[in-house]
Amino acid sequence: MKLITLPSEFQKALPILKKIKEAGYEAYFVGGSVRDVLLNRPIHDVDIATSSYPEETKAIFTRTVDLGIEHGTVLVLEGGSEYEITTFRTEDVYVDYRRPSQVSFVRSLEEDLKRRDFTVNALALDEDGVIIDKFSGLDDLKSRRLRAVGKAQDRFEEDALRIMRGFRFAATLDFTVEEKTLQAMAEQAHLLTKISVERIFIEFDKLLMSTHWRRGLELLVNAQAYQFLPDLAGQKNNLKKMMTDLQATFNFTESAQAWASLMISLDISNSKAFLKKWKTSNDFQKKVDHIVSLYRLRQKQELDKWSIYSYGKEIALLCEELRHARALEVDFSKIQALDEALAIHDKHEIVINGRYLMQELGIPAGPQLGKLLHQVEKAIVCGRLPNELPAIRKYIIEELRNE
Repeated sequence: MKLITLPSEFQKALPILKKIKEAGYEAYFVGGSVRDVLLNRPIHDVDIATSSYPEETKAIFTRTVDLGIEHGTVLVLEGGSEYEITTFRTEDVYVDYRRPSQVSFVRSLEEDLKRRDFTVNALALDEDGVIIDKFSGLDDLKSRRLRAVGKAQDRFEEDALRIMRGFRFAATLDFTVEEKTLQAMAEQAHLLTKISVERIFIEFDKLLMSTHWRRGLELLVNAQAYQFLPDLAGQKNNLKKMMTDLQATFNFTESAQAWASLMISLDISNSKAFLKKWKTSNDFQKKVDHIVSLYRLRQKQELDKWSIYSYGKEIALLCEELRHARALEVDFSKIQALDEALAIHDKHEIVINGRYLMQELGIPAGPQLGKLLHQVEKAIVCGRLPNELPAIRKYIIEELRNE
């Protein structure tokens, strides 16, 4: 197969290939970018594989960085862009189900391609637009099918993260998974416990953010891979519930919303503790927790000024989208109206603070001071008190008298 016209991303990188070839070596575009151009998908990273060894690659170009030179990768800075150039390589025994004990540089493209995960990712493209397909990846692309390169069980035993990548690719590409490949993914799913949670989170997150996330999640559930993911063991029914509770056409706006939906479907009482096991950032945990908390609050009451102020318009909109996806009553215009009606959006906008109350009214630091400030904040937000010094001072004096 030959491409009639190379996409601009490849054309821009053609001088890199030509320089390597002029130096007497082979060079090809490889991996996901080749797959994506054949599927008419956006191209993100253009990766280049070459028969030149790292030191030989560095000798060809003026500006390089040893990005991962022990694994054969050199970063080339050329024409205002960066390109990862990786030497053809084979890999030795995998000692931790993730990384090979060592890599060996080779001059053979086929040897390099055979170590890759799926046939659709084992395609190469030369400077003339000719597709090199050693493992029938083009047939699999046409059939929209994921199939492991070589013996599936070996590929997943080498690198167990490929199991999660398989579910993710099924979701992002809307592909089926070839029977033997899926069987091997299920049989080797227990090896996911050997993989860092951070890497599994990245793949699961990409799966959830895909247009066809239900396909990926269904495969993950059917392969029982969830049993080996943090706090998901025994959650088969709830994971399936997440797929059926949301409207068939609904896709998540952002990651925090996707994970909040997962928390709701799993009925997780402490989403921060759950996400901590996935080693997510504190900010991410907080945002997910806020969406979940507001969602549960919405089950009991209507949105009001205080809830919009407390959680913010962004969280409210994400929450309302989840309600809409679950065929619950929603009012997006009300969120906008309530937000615009707020006298303040942050407590720092209040014209008094703790220092003023201590100095002018002699209120000592402590619980009483904090309680009064909170009362003032809520009264201003709810429209019972103007954000004006005389009114706030009078309000506080009356509160002190009533205690």
